[in-house]
Amino acid sequence: MNRINLFIAILCVIAIPSRTTAQTKVSVVERPQVGTTANYPSFRAPLHGGSLLKLPVGKVQPRGWLREVLVRQKNGLNGQLGTVSDWLDKRNNQWLSDNGDHGWEEVPYWLRGYASLAYILDDETLKAEAQTWFEGVLNNLKPDGFLGPRNMSNGRPEIWAQMIMLWALQTYYEYSGDERVIKAMTNYMKWEQTVPDDKFLKDYWENKRGSDNEWSVIWLYNRTGDRELLPLIDKLHKNGCDWTMKGDLPNWHGVNVAQGFREPATYYVYTGDKAMLQAAYNNQQEIRKRYGQVPGGMYGADENARAGYSDPRQGAETCALVEQMASDEIMMSITGDPAWADQCEEVAFNSYTAALMPDMRSLRYITSPNQAISDGKNHAPSIDNNLPGMLSMSPFSSRCCQHNHGMGWPYFAEHLVMATTDGGLATMLYAECDAYARVANRQDVVVSIDTHYPFDEMINVSVTTASPVRFPLYLRVPAWVEGASYSLKGDNAKGKIERGGSYLRIEREWKNGDAVTLQLPMSLRSRVWEENKNSVSLDYGPLTLALRIDEDVQQRDSRDKDMVQNDSHWQEGVDASLWPAYELFPRSPWNYALVVDKQNMPVVAEKTVLGWPQDNYPFTLDAVPFVFTVNACRIPSWGMDQTGMTDVLPSESAQRSNRIECVTLVPMGAARLRIASFPRAVAH
Repeated sequence: MNRINLFIAILCVIAIPSRTTAQTKVSVVERPQVGTTANYPSFRAPLHGGSLLKLPVGKVQPRGWLREVLVRQKNGLNGQLGTVSDWLDKRNNQWLSDNGDHGWEEVPYWLRGYASLAYILDDETLKAEAQTWFEGVLNNLKPDGFLGPRNMSNGRPEIWAQMIMLWALQTYYEYSGDERVIKAMTNYMKWEQTVPDDKFLKDYWENKRGSDNEWSVIWLYNRTGDRELLPLIDKLHKNGCDWTMKGDLPNWHGVNVAQGFREPATYYVYTGDKAMLQAAYNNQQEIRKRYGQVPGGMYGADENARAGYSDPRQGAETCALVEQMASDEIMMSITGDPAWADQCEEVAFNSYTAALMPDMRSLRYITSPNQAISDGKNHAPSIDNNLPGMLSMSPFSSRCCQHNHGMGWPYFAEHLVMATTDGGLATMLYAECDAYARVANRQDVVVSIDTHYPFDEMINVSVTTASPVRFPLYLRVPAWVEGASYSLKGDNAKGKIERGGSYLRIEREWKNGDAVTLQLPMSLRSRVWEENKNSVSLDYGPLTLALRIDEDVQQRDSRDKDMVQNDSHWQEGVDASLWPAYELFPRSPWNYALVVDKQNMPVVAEKTVLGWPQDNYPFTLDAVPFVFTVNACRIPSWGMDQTGMTDVLPSESAQRSNRIECVTLVPMGAARLRIASFPRAVAH
């Protein structure tokens, strides 16, 4: 993995960038300090790791572009899906009735993102709808402890859907404090321990994704201290598939990898075996070494990763995007490694934004770094799925992504600021927000972030407190940064930060109005993907740049067979005209090679600042805050393949045009049609 440091380091001081006084101690560290805190449920003995703790849902209030994203999500597919998807029809739903016949996976997939969204926005309508479902779950518990629909597979209980619902219940408890959740989860997990091993986790999805269940055991134990729960972690690890294979993975389904790779790290929390922690890093390295030699933070697994299909035209399911982000956030908590925050931002800013239409009422099943067409055609075998609608934007791209996509941005917002176990706070993912948190001596403070990041390099962090309080504040410095600096208001402390991939740690007595400015200089950088014909991608800060392709957006009826998979169904009486699908075709050339020098940097690169969009949504071609112009030349032989899909990268010997053109590059996340991994034309 490009931006994940595989060396698991202990906490150490790298540099002291400014003077240290009795009042203020400033240092640069690799990890937040591991300690104990009574401020929030933390990793109880005998558990290991865990220097970062997620604040309860709703305690981080996003502003700026991220708030706009969440409002669009509320008005879009996730917020309105309960009135659209037949799988969420309350009549005869499996989560509301023992006689139900639908909703098994779809309800918890949708509810975990929907509930988080409801509580962050404090929206009464959304909260009431979520409550209906939680009451249905909690009022229909079985005497043996089982919760939800009891599905059997070959005579064995199948519990994948329960794993997802546990996450939704955790969010609900964080918001409500409803003790029924603790009792229900405890009884359910004790039921799990009664299932014989030969009947436990033997079905496909649950077998690959048992880490989700393990994380819920840890969550519950940290709140109850009930040691009878802990053997379940061993049982889940033993009966799930083996994610500790060396030089291989037990499964190559893209979503399974995004969820399953972290299983050994979750198990490490229980055992303290650092080999388990390293195995999770190894898994990420393995998938990216084989299929992740591309920009955008993901890997090519358009259903399943396949030998010979690693070109940047291969993509990732929207499910895989949000599951990777969720796994990155969990890995942040377990390890404190800032590289996981880098990884999460790369996926969020460059891939996830482009997987949805700007109004968030339709989405795409497969999103790729190189994607010059987004239509409803069946593109098998170029895509590992013999169905139509894999590339079109549709409210019914698939029932999995349709219901699961909604957790991406709410979970991201929940992890902007995290508590540290030494009584402090850490700014982990950067976006405008106010974090209402408890620090040393259980004193409440508000930490506010003001920034246009990832489109701007200045991050201002201020503290609001009723009375002075001493605590450490950690500011993440991304790995891509060179020459970062800070200044501390009112203390005349300022300095340079010698390296990225670290934290600026400021421990002092914070008074109301104290602030620190972090500058993360953004410059143009290139990455060469040797395994993909030495193609080049350009980065500016955390953003990758992509060719601006003019879009021919054609609206379609989302009920058409070419626009929808056969597992997605309308609720009765829905006005389909309110939920159109779209095909996107290129209206401008896209088959360009980037003219670069011997250091693989563009020979011409001019940045034009366009200003911040009035609607606060910078992820569209017409609203990006800046663009770059570079030199490029066309490759006439590069076009669409026999299925009508963007063809693989041309060979390095393919004829380049002698005509040099000036083309525009935009942030990759704003380009729903894009070329982000360019063939090279080396200037002499």
